[in-house]
Parts: sequence; C-alpha cells; structure tokens
Amino acid sequence: MVSHQLPEPPTSKPRARAGLSALDRARLSLATFAGRAASLASRVVGRGSGQSIQGAILTRLAPRAFEHLLAGRTVVAVTGTNGKTTTTHFVAAAVCEALGKDASRLVTNADGANLHRGIASALSEAPKADIAVLEVDERVVADLVKLGKPKILAMLNFSRDQLDRNHEIKALARAWRNALEEAGEDGPLVIANAEEPLVAWAAETARETVWVNSGSVWNDDAVLCPGCDTVLERENPEVDDAGNVTFAGTWRCPGCGRSQHKATIVVRGETVHDADGNELDLQLNVPGRFNVGNAAVALATVREFGVDTETALAGMRKVQAPAGRFGINEIRGVKCRLMLSKNPAGWAESLPLGTSDPLVLAIDSVLADGRDVSWLWDVDFESLRGRQVIATGRNTFDLAVRLDYAGVECQTIKDLGTAIETAGSMRADQSAPLDVIATYTPFQVLRRMGGAK
Repeated sequence: MVSHQLPEPPTSKPRARAGLSALDRARLSLATFAGRAASLASRVVGRGSGQSIQGAILTRLAPRAFEHLLAGRTVVAVTGTNGKTTTTHFVAAAVCEALGKDASRLVTNADGANLHRGIASALSEAPKADIAVLEVDERVVADLVKLGKPKILAMLNFSRDQLDRNHEIKALARAWRNALEEAGEDGPLVIANAEEPLVAWAAETARETVWVNSGSVWNDDAVLCPGCDTVLERENPEVDDAGNVTFAGTWRCPGCGRSQHKATIVVRGETVHDADGNELDLQLNVPGRFNVGNAAVALATVREFGVDTETALAGMRKVQAPAGRFGINEIRGVKCRLMLSKNPAGWAESLPLGTSDPLVLAIDSVLADGRDVSWLWDVDFESLRGRQVIATGRNTFDLAVRLDYAGVECQTIKDLGTAIETAGSMRADQSAPLDVIATYTPFQVLRRMGGAK
C-alpha cells in the first residue's frame, strides 16, 4: 500500500545519486550548463522559451540524463491522450499547497514539454527538488516506469491522436501494460480511469490500482474489448432532451467477462463524489465538464500522496490557464479565449464551450499537430449549424470542406491574425471574449501573438 503521507525531506540533495559515477556526474553537470546557456541564448534572440534546445543539448551531451535526473526523486506522473496538462497542473498545485513554505521541494514540467528531452530539461532546472510531478507523453510511459520508478502513475484515457506518429492506441496501451508487468512489486500505484476499457486493460498488470470514474461521455475509441476484441456493451447510458450523451454507460464485455471496475471517486455531470460518498464543492477556475473529470483524477492521485481533500482543492482552485489553455489573450486588439483541441475526443469537449459569435477554428498539420487530418471527419461539427464560423490556419480548406459537408457555413481566412481581426469586428458584444479553438501549432502561435513567451 502507498503511504498517505507526504515524503519527508531528503537528508541530502537528489543530485548526489547512488550509483552515479564521477564521470557521469561531471558529464551531467556539463550538459546541464550547456543546455541552460543555449536556452538563455534562445530567449535573448527571441526564438522562444528555449526549452526544446535546452533539452536537445542536455540529452545529446548526457544521453542518460533522463534516467539520472529522475534518480533520487519521488515521482508522480500523469499520462493520457487528453487532459494530462491540466491534470498535472492540478496535482502540482495541490502538492505545492501541501508543502507550503517547502514548495521548492517540488519540480514540474508545467509548460507541457512531456517527452524525454522536455522532462530532463525541467528536472535539470531544479537539482535540489526531491518531488517531481510530471506530465508524461503516452510513448514515454514505459521508459518512465522502468527508469524513473514513479511512486504514482495516473492514467487518464486513450484516444486516436496523431496516428502518423503514435499508430494504433492499443499498441501504446500494450506498452503500458507490459511495463507495469515487468516492474512488478517495484512498479507504481496506478490511478486509473475505470470508464476507459484500454486504460483498465493496461492497468490489469499493476501491483495496485485505485479506480476513478471521470464522467467522460466520449466512447468512440472504446468499441472493442482490448482483451478479446468482442464488441463491448454499454449499460444504462443517459441522453438529455437534445440528444446529447450525458453518461456513456457502464461497459462490459460479453465475450471474456471483463467489466468496468467500481470506482472510489465518481463524477456524474459536474459533481464529484469522494471515496466516502461526500459530494465535493470543487469551485474550479477552469471551465468544462472534462476538467471536472481531470480534477477527480488529480484528487485521487494526491490523496494517495498524502494530501487531504481540503488542502488539495485550495491548491487546485489556483489553476486558471494551465499552459495557456482557456487563457484570455489580447491578439490584434481583440480579447480572445484560447482553447486547445488535438483530436476528436478533445473537440467533442471543446465545441460546447465555444459560445462566442463568431467562433474561430484553427487547424494545422505540421509534425506537432499530426500530419494526418482525416480525424476532422470524426468531429461533430454538425453542432455548429446556424453559427458564424471562421476557419483559419494552414489547413483552412481541409476544415472548410469538412464544415461544408456538416452543413456549416464558414469564412475561410488562412492568416491567423487576419482571422482574429475579422472575427473581432463581427462580434455583436465587443466586451465578450472571442472563442478560438485550435490545434497545437496555431494555439502556440496565437499565444505568442498574445504576448506569451
């Protein structure tokens, strides 16, 4: 069992790592210095935050930096296709609140750089921190379990995302499952979303699992049983008067008998019930039903880490615009609310939040977005019929074709800045923010246009 108590401060700083040779320590120190210098140079010349170049140089000069920088720390990791950045912010904020004046013990990759380089870069900036709350890309989980030996691993969901890069999501789930099996009793406590069949299958090999129902209504990526490929059945799904799914139903497999685990923390609608059956008053400062689910996973995670619910919520309420999501930015004189959506599941949650008139949708297909945009056909753009919509970004016309088939009239303006200016001038209520839903690359471009560094 995991102790429900925050870890005690170490008697020596984590950098004095057991088993690390003098040569490895020297190489790591040199690589860290070189990475920081490159990061500073990048910021000075206006080429961005410098996080990418810092991580690239660090791991090039010290190939085992990822492993060495994780050693000696108590690691809490969050992974999944959607929601991991916000959930990581929730977890980090809760732990920070609990640490109080000792908050410097905590390091986190708050900017969302969640691959090997980004994680190593973040850790190198806090050599004395003994607690790491990390957002981890789905492809990095197996390495993290093996090399970083996390204390807790929160597993959110699986959804088709960047198929040209990630291929089929079951392959990722299998990698998680195998890593947890190989770790055995040395593996992490897993916080798993019981509503996700692939997550449940991956968690079967974990030494111990705490189950959470996140209240997700997206189940298009969970049609088949991951164990035997039988079509799953859904019991007692709920639909509102408008035909919108409000509860996806409890899943079970008629083939092998797998079924949804009973959860200790449950989300229904926008309410959360804890392990004792109490309804929690979240009062979050980030919008969306899906963020209620993210908060539920975060609460389960920090509870196992020794943070009580009241303290956790006090910290989580301080989270407002995690890595720019839902943040208000002034772009070309227009107040904009930016929302990031990368795949059909993400768009299903973001579209209901995009209430401004007009609504701006920005699509790109460079490497960071995924070059395959066929996923556009799996998004319910039909819900935008009768709305004023502006399509923008590198893949403006791919989006326009999809909107046309959905019966949605739109203006096509490829340049992001011009699209924002045009949409801003069309607003009936000039005081209300303009909602912009974007994939990763235009989202980051718009943030920089709004002054983010």
